[in-house]
Amino acid sequence: MGMMRQYELVDRVKRYNPNTDEELLNRAYVYAMRAHGTQKRASGDPFFAHPLEVAAILTELKLDDATIVAAVLHDTVEDTEATLEEIETLFGPDIRRLVDGLTKIKKLDLVSKKAAQGENFRKLLLAIVDDIRVLLVKLADRLHNMRTLHYVPPEKRLRVAEETIEIYAPLAGRMGMQELREELEELAFRHIKPEAHATITKRLEEVTQREGKVIGEIESDLKTKLAERGIQAQVFGRRKRPYSIWKKMERKSVSFEQLSDIFGFRVIIDKPEDCYRVLGIVHMTWPMVPGRYKDYISTPKQNDYRSLHTTVVGPGRQRVELQIRTDGMDRVAEFGIAAHARYKDGRTAGVVAAADESRAYQWLRRTVDLLAEGDNPEEFLEHTKLELFHDQVFCFTPKGRLIALPRGATPIDFAYAVHTDVGNTAVGAKINGRIAPLLTELQNGDEVEITRAEGQAPPAAWESLVVTGKARAAIRRATRVAVRRQYAGLGRQILERAFMRAERPFTDEKLKAALKRLARTAVDDVLAAVGRGEMFSGDVVRAVYPDLEPEKRPTGDAKATPPGKGWFELRQGENLKFKLPNETPGEDAIPIRGLGGDLPVRFAPGGGAVPGDRIVGILTPGEAVTIYPIQSPSLAAFDNEPERWLDVRWDLDDKRPQRFPARIQLNSINEPGSLAQITTTIAEHDGNIDAVSMNRPTPDFTDVTIDLTVWDLKHLSAIISELREKRVISRVERVVA
Repeated sequence: MGMMRQYELVDRVKRYNPNTDEELLNRAYVYAMRAHGTQKRASGDPFFAHPLEVAAILTELKLDDATIVAAVLHDTVEDTEATLEEIETLFGPDIRRLVDGLTKIKKLDLVSKKAAQGENFRKLLLAIVDDIRVLLVKLADRLHNMRTLHYVPPEKRLRVAEETIEIYAPLAGRMGMQELREELEELAFRHIKPEAHATITKRLEEVTQREGKVIGEIESDLKTKLAERGIQAQVFGRRKRPYSIWKKMERKSVSFEQLSDIFGFRVIIDKPEDCYRVLGIVHMTWPMVPGRYKDYISTPKQNDYRSLHTTVVGPGRQRVELQIRTDGMDRVAEFGIAAHARYKDGRTAGVVAAADESRAYQWLRRTVDLLAEGDNPEEFLEHTKLELFHDQVFCFTPKGRLIALPRGATPIDFAYAVHTDVGNTAVGAKINGRIAPLLTELQNGDEVEITRAEGQAPPAAWESLVVTGKARAAIRRATRVAVRRQYAGLGRQILERAFMRAERPFTDEKLKAALKRLARTAVDDVLAAVGRGEMFSGDVVRAVYPDLEPEKRPTGDAKATPPGKGWFELRQGENLKFKLPNETPGEDAIPIRGLGGDLPVRFAPGGGAVPGDRIVGILTPGEAVTIYPIQSPSLAAFDNEPERWLDVRWDLDDKRPQRFPARIQLNSINEPGSLAQITTTIAEHDGNIDAVSMNRPTPDFTDVTIDLTVWDLKHLSAIISELREKRVISRVERVVA
């Protein structure tokens, strides 16, 4: 058969819609023909014949211009130079949206080859049913592909056929399009189970030859009986399709001989109330089979299907299935939702029309929730893989790669799904072109672009905020690596200073040579162990230079000091006095930046430390270095462990100022608003309050302890002196724990 001509397509549409926009259809025809050029299909036909056939199938469903045009254009963006922008310019936003939906589904075809058969595919299919027409074009596209499946290589054939029977046929059924469903099933069945198909077809032929005349008898019998009662009816007898017979044999595990209802009849009349009269006449004429009567007129199926079903024992003891419905019901039964996507007034596509017709459309909106409610949920689920799937969202990268994620996923999950490196270096996201927080919940169809910064490590807090296992594991790993890097960095600084004091050179090579003696396998292991306080610097120096004199440790009442700097004296009857590790820490002290810096540090609990304080670091094995102000009474506890003292100094970055923790204690007079005055004063002077605790020793006074963060000592002193000015405050002190 030759390719459909331009005028034939227009004629087909005009047959059911005299007001069609001919010029639009012609423009689409020419545009697609040019775009596809000389492309060929597997059959050797010009590729362009395919979109035309798809459009032709949709004219049988009597669809609107936009849908027909989208069918003609549906492969252009994916397979030719055409762009969506161009399509919008030439054909408007409505058609652009339809083509875009189809292009996205097309990309999924590729996914479903790799992914679990059709899983993602059908999920997306339903995820983007904003416009039922996208689905109708897709179903017609699949029908034409199935009709020409014998041209496709055998290994691909089976995959397409299975996908058809698992996804597309049930979808057509869900949409109420029985004819389409049956043809899809039939074509697929032929490829999936060729022997079963051949056998059943042969048996059906035999039965038809044997019982064929019964069909004719029943038809005329019925017509006569109804006419006698004044009911004009059309009666169609038909035999079941091989696939539905096979399904019934499988489901009920019965043999072909045991199947009762190979023949079915459809009785079509004018008025709904006549349906029940017909039912009465049928039941009075032939015995009904109990339990087989269903009334879908009083309670229509979710897809708007309405009909009375009954099975009777007809002439020749042949069981006969009957469907009784009006002409309108019959149209919905055949075209399903397409029956509603019709013209209501000339050119506007009335996809949603009068209230009585919009049920199917509303239903579609809820399809996602209702996919499990077939005629009988178990049965429906058993024969299709369309289980419920609120649990996934489908997003795209800017290049159109599809990423399927669990519901609730964020751009961080998305980034890790693209690639671990993208996740680890993610710093921001754009969703559909707009900048959005990294913790936004993604929606179906979102296009997500991740902004990256090299050398970035993911914050550990992300681990509890992501929903995919992949992201969680990668963040945990990256955090571990980052923390280890921090400890190794600290360890290196500690060792460099220890070797300097011992006046010996420090290199990675020398350290490597001593690994055996240190019972470690890599230089980094040693560095991290020193940084964690699990190995002392002195031991490393001695392992590298075994000839070195051990460091002299003073005996008697003097204590070993923070390495190589000053000393502590303790004489009878005196308090602990410090001679500070030289008055200003030298350049060789370890630079400390604060919590976000590149070393694992924390600040003295119960008091903190701020720039401007003279500070000492105490190394706790397996934990961070704790920074104390030099005047902190807690330091006395570490007097006997000189190897844990680190010489540290502030290293502040003017470009990225940081706040540091401090604690103050005040004594305020009990009167209304006194606490408000205190907090307002702190806020006005740019202090951040983290915690407040209060204790009332007497009815007149309250002790208030405030944890706050400040820029430095000067800032803290300014806040304290401001508070001292307040009449309601009798005393303010800084607390150093």
